[in-house]
Amino acid sequence: MKSLKFFCILWLGALSFTKVQAQSDTSTYHLTIEKQPVNITGKSTMGMTINGSIPGPTLRFKEGGYAVIRVTNRMDVETSVHWHGLLLPNFFDGVPYLTTPPIAPGETFQYEFPLRQAGTYWYHSHTMLQEQRGVYGSIVIEPQEKTIDYDRDLVLVVSDWTDEKPLNVLRNLKRGNEWYNIRKGTATPLNQVIARGAFGAQLNFWKQRMEGADIADIYYPAFLTNGEMTREYPDFKAGEKVRLRIINAAASTSFWLTFGGDDPMLVAADGLDVVPVTHNKTFIAIAETYDYIVEIPANGKLEVRATAQDGSGQTAAFLGNGPILSAPNVPRPDKIGMMQQMAKMDMKMGAPALKFRPGRDNRFQMKDKYGMQMEGMDHSPATGQPDDMKQMPGMDHHMDHPKDTMPMPDKKEEPPMQMKENHQHQDPMPMPQMDMKEGMDSAGMQMQGMPAMNMFAEYNYDYLKSPEPTAFADTTPVKEILLNLTGNMNRYVWSMNGVPLSETDKIKIKGDQVTRIRMNNLTMMHHPMHLHGHFFRVLNKNGTYSPLKHTVNVPPMEEVTIEFYGDEYGDWFFHCHILYHMMGGMARIFNYDTPRDQRMTNFPVKKLIHETNRYYQWGMIDAASHMSALNLTASNIRNQFNLSAEFGYNKNLEAEFTYQYYLYDYLSVFGGLNLENANPNSLDTLNTTAVAGIRWLTPYLFSLDLRVDHQLRPRIGIGRSVMLFPKFSIFGYYEYQADFGWVGNDGRARRYSSETVWSAGAEFLLSRNFSLMGSYDNRFGAGGGISVRF
Repeated sequence: MKSLKFFCILWLGALSFTKVQAQSDTSTYHLTIEKQPVNITGKSTMGMTINGSIPGPTLRFKEGGYAVIRVTNRMDVETSVHWHGLLLPNFFDGVPYLTTPPIAPGETFQYEFPLRQAGTYWYHSHTMLQEQRGVYGSIVIEPQEKTIDYDRDLVLVVSDWTDEKPLNVLRNLKRGNEWYNIRKGTATPLNQVIARGAFGAQLNFWKQRMEGADIADIYYPAFLTNGEMTREYPDFKAGEKVRLRIINAAASTSFWLTFGGDDPMLVAADGLDVVPVTHNKTFIAIAETYDYIVEIPANGKLEVRATAQDGSGQTAAFLGNGPILSAPNVPRPDKIGMMQQMAKMDMKMGAPALKFRPGRDNRFQMKDKYGMQMEGMDHSPATGQPDDMKQMPGMDHHMDHPKDTMPMPDKKEEPPMQMKENHQHQDPMPMPQMDMKEGMDSAGMQMQGMPAMNMFAEYNYDYLKSPEPTAFADTTPVKEILLNLTGNMNRYVWSMNGVPLSETDKIKIKGDQVTRIRMNNLTMMHHPMHLHGHFFRVLNKNGTYSPLKHTVNVPPMEEVTIEFYGDEYGDWFFHCHILYHMMGGMARIFNYDTPRDQRMTNFPVKKLIHETNRYYQWGMIDAASHMSALNLTASNIRNQFNLSAEFGYNKNLEAEFTYQYYLYDYLSVFGGLNLENANPNSLDTLNTTAVAGIRWLTPYLFSLDLRVDHQLRPRIGIGRSVMLFPKFSIFGYYEYQADFGWVGNDGRARRYSSETVWSAGAEFLLSRNFSLMGSYDNRFGAGGGISVRF
């Protein structure tokens, strides 16, 4: 212990000397975050600005210098700033309650750190959904020696914007409302499916409890470049070489980048140089950055276009003067065609977002898509055997409560690298998509009579090559971690290995060894995965020269492998950078098993984790000519409270309150009270019964309710809704209750009887919150009216 204290004192002294030495090259910025009205779409709404603008200012530094950034919070809520992609001391990483204190209203927090890298990066709030409201900006760190020839540079920050409150967006996703897809024209109603001859493919998706191939979740009325839908930069002159630093700061949108004029030269990814390559159409996932060299043409102005991945909109910048040299169009994805292709693959799609056993004892083995059990394997060069700890991803050891001791030093020794090009550090299980065989899909699974097919090949990173070898020496110990990316679109719960952040503990990371993470995406969504405080190798066809990145996109039903050398301390966040997926639980904490910084004593990690397991409330009122109904729901990941009431104008009444617990995605148990009038057409006598049972979302998306009341009367109910046309859906419900003649309170046996309830109807969506509806119910009769969601 004495030697540790002595070492820490020496380190702090060295750090202080470095800071003093760097004062001559210190760059200081003052950032103020506040709420202000903004008008981006023609509608005034409340945004969050940095120094009065969205995005915030570009922070420019010099490699080898020192950054001092003072952030003042003038809002009435906490905030934070994460310095995305920067290698810095753990305490200044900016994740509130995990590494850095939150910035309370009215307070100023000073971030300071040495600048150990060059390139294009960005910053954003890591508090709740503030990033969606405008709390983001760009960072440029100039290298000590210029390695790429260009005349000027330009930062382009692309993003998405909604006039809705982000919390309402997430609540709408949690309730399973299809309005966003309908609003942006990406829904696939049954009439379109049948017209394309894809009903069989639709049945295959329904069988696997999915509505269809999904691409993006949210409707955005605007996509932005540097805060505007289009930007003009006429001051660039013909013949100038411009370095475009493009940052995707969107909350939930990935883009296709295309360029007018001559094809651009891609020169950097996530801030680091790559071997220059001509590359016009580039997929930029959320949180990635790409640098290009373009030459301003003499015959017009150059268009740089970012098209939303689902084709729902675009944003553009124009460089130079004259007629527009348009960027190539990116066709809108064919979602029905995707469904047909995936159905032909005859493979299981999707995986539960919640495993059956919740809690912190996640000692279960999930098979990956190869059917292999391979979590937490330590490939030590000495033994080649799993290490004694058998640490597994998603395998939970109770959350650490570190002692208030001095943090370990921020050591940054060079990891042992393999410098020989022909002696690459070997991946013990090579990724199948690198060597596609006929009859095999990209996951290496046999398809029935299908030729080689990889729907998502254009999303790989094979065009990125590091200019220097990045492979680690063969003698470096390697720890394997398998993370299956899992999710549930119906309830909007996102997880890894079927375990959301709120139900798992930290994944232990050892220093001085390689951690290799195999990410297996079992969902229909792309997931841009970001690791704080590290760069990692993205294993691709370039082997030893695989690129280094801080964010990597994992396409649907694909696998991506990354690896990094452990040379850090403290806790680091790892999460999907789709903001709403992270808030839905797709995150982990990587821990080096070092003492927590004593300055974080009063900031418990559980507050960060709680953000991903909040309760969301929603409701609906039906006001029709024959009946009225009220439904209220409050739900988090595992727990749900439901209140429903139906009143027919013929005086039929039924109300129910239940508590529901999700055992896993599709199965829940519930209990509660049911109230109904004993005699139809009369409210004189009301019967109250206790009920308990299970609710199950069956294959083909039927909602099944199996229950029994305290009089031992069983009841079964089943319901389904189908979108036939855009905005137009039909629904139906059937319920059967039996009474088997149990002995009553009077001691006399009752005869068998039964009761049947059924209803059917249609709904036409007017907006997200209003619908026209008509229905027939055998209790209330026929009628129509309006439905209001809130």
